[in-house]
This record gives sequence, structure tokens and C-alpha cells, in this order.
Amino acid sequence: MISFILSIVALILGYAFYSKFVEKVFGIEPDRMPPSIEYYDGVDYVEVSTPKAFLIQFLNIAGTGPIFGAIAGALWGPAAFLWIVFGCIFGGAVHDFLIGMLSLRDKGSSIGELVGQNLGVVMQQIMRVFSIVLLLLVGVVFIKSPADILHNLIPGVSAMTFTIVIIAYYILATILPLDKIIAKIYPIFGFALLFMAIGIGGMLIYGQFTGAFAIPEITEIFKGNPHPKGTSMFPYLFISIACGAVSGFHATQSPMVARCIKNETEGR
Repeated sequence: MISFILSIVALILGYAFYSKFVEKVFGIEPDRMPPSIEYYDGVDYVEVSTPKAFLIQFLNIAGTGPIFGAIAGALWGPAAFLWIVFGCIFGGAVHDFLIGMLSLRDKGSSIGELVGQNLGVVMQQIMRVFSIVLLLLVGVVFIKSPADILHNLIPGVSAMTFTIVIIAYYILATILPLDKIIAKIYPIFGFALLFMAIGIGGMLIYGQFTGAFAIPEITEIFKGNPHPKGTSMFPYLFISIACGAVSGFHATQSPMVARCIKNETEGR
């Protein structure tokens, strides 16, 4: 449990101090007009409040993948603590922040356009293909997983029905102005996810789990490296816990928030 609490403290300190260093290196300009104002169109470029912008980006990052990935990664024991904590602080969070801020500086451009402007047309086309393939794969997971979960909760409704509803929601969220669905629904789901995380965290702290149910301490790494079913830590642990640690896929969503924030100081 000590390792769990220290990991949370490390993440908080990473935001409090290291993110300020990254922000300083980037060099924000509070007086620069953001795309949400300069290019306001009432559809994609719309101002939203700081809490809503945070919860939208939070939900973009902490979806099905990070939850299932961390659970799968826990098979490797306390090493997962180190990978999640340091991966988030020095990898995933920095990457998402920088892509979002680059987009903010470039009229809210998507990641494909940003790659093209900085690395050339060839890399732009490669990035577009790469993004489309990944979006299709992730889209399937983000449709099927919630549909299966909802079907388990409400057995009387088929998983196919939930699948159709989710697809319809995705279509509407894509074509309607951002402040009509995304800015209204995402914050609710984001808050629910935060509430769930706090609830689980409280349960872990006050539950006094022991034996096989106890959270392993990081010091156990030095007692031997657990390889579940003979599976090596390299590279499987890092593939399992990709989201939030080093996964750059979340950066495809950062430009959406870059078109909504009201000032560069909100980026961090």
C-alpha cells in the first residue's frame, strides 16, 4: 500500500513541478489569441470552460484501453507502478501537452497536418494512414467493449442494440457542434470516471487487503521479476500499459481541446 500511495504522490508532484518546467521550455504566451476566439465558428472552434476542457481531455485519455491495460499490466507485479508513474510524467503527459500546444499555435491543426508541416509531405501521408488504421482499431474496441459491458449490466438488451446506439452517438458527436454533445456529455462521464477512481482508491486504502489480495510493494522487484506464464516483461508489460505512459495516440485528440481553451495558460 505504501507503493500505491507514493505513486499517487509522485503523479501529483509531477504535475505540480515537472509540468511547469515543460511549460516553461515550451514558452507559453498568455497574451496570444487562441483559435477558439480567432477562428470561432460555433462548430469545432468553440470556447469551453477550463473544467470542461480538462474533463474532455481526461476522458479522451482515460478510456477503455488505460483501464484494461493497467489491469493486464498488473500481472507483472510492482514493476507496473514504475512504468505507469514515470511513463505518465515524462512520456504520455508531456507528449499530449506538446501536441496540443503545437496545435493551438497552428490554428488548431490536427496531428497529421502538424507532422506534415514539421517533417514533410511523406511523413504527413504516413501519419494520416497510421492514424486512420489506429482509429479504426481503437474505434472497434471502444464500441465493442462498452456494448459488452452494458449488455452484462442489462442482459435484456442485446449487445448489438448497444453497439448501434454507441455508433449513432459517435456519429452525432462528430457532426454536431462541439458544445452540443461533447462539451455536455464528456464532462459528465469524465466526472463519473474520477468519482470511480477515487472510490476504488479509497477502497484500496481502507480495505486492509492482505495475502494474495494485497497490493505488492515496489521493493518486491528486488526479490525476483515475476513473469506470468513464462511471459517476459520485455516488451509485453510496456505494450499492455501503453495508454497514458508512452502512447502517442491520445495526441490525435489534443487538437480538439486546443480549439476550445480560452488561453495558453490552460494547456498545462
